[in-house]
Amino acid sequence: MQKELPVRKKIRLDGYDYSQAGYYFVTICVKGGHEILGEITNDQIILNEYGLVVTQEIQNIPVIRKECFVIKFVIMPNHIHLIVQLVGDDGNRPGTERRADCHPPLRKSVSNMVQGFKGAVTRQIGFSIWQRSFHDHIIRNEAEYRRICQYIDENPARWVEDRHYVKKQRR
Repeated sequence: MQKELPVRKKIRLDGYDYSQAGYYFVTICVKGGHEILGEITNDQIILNEYGLVVTQEIQNIPVIRKECFVIKFVIMPNHIHLIVQLVGDDGNRPGTERRADCHPPLRKSVSNMVQGFKGAVTRQIGFSIWQRSFHDHIIRNEAEYRRICQYIDENPARWVEDRHYVKKQRR
């Protein structure tokens, strides 16, 4: 007998083209909620070696993927938040045209950007730290954009209220 796999909840908006230009709020979590990217001290994130690798690879996103701007991000102990902007139908920003001897253009989409980012971090660290999927939200207007920017800015100060926070057990 074949075991039935659990039905996964759809997490993408039906019919939406995630390769189109726009702003996206992306959350990527560490497997098991383990707090392995750093710690919050005095409402600030203090990154460890894994957190520094994640920072480096976030900064590499627009270098590798010319269609992506990372507008804002925060690294938390067990997850990250980013606002990413996808631009242009041709995947190029003015002044960043690819040379003929470079790699072919990468397929443009939020999912491919996240997959490439996770893979780069995994190669740097030597093993995967990431949950299987990620959460995204299409930013539809200026008010949402401002609210999400504020959320990212204030996230470290609100760590103990965060849904990803895991209370430390006292011994």
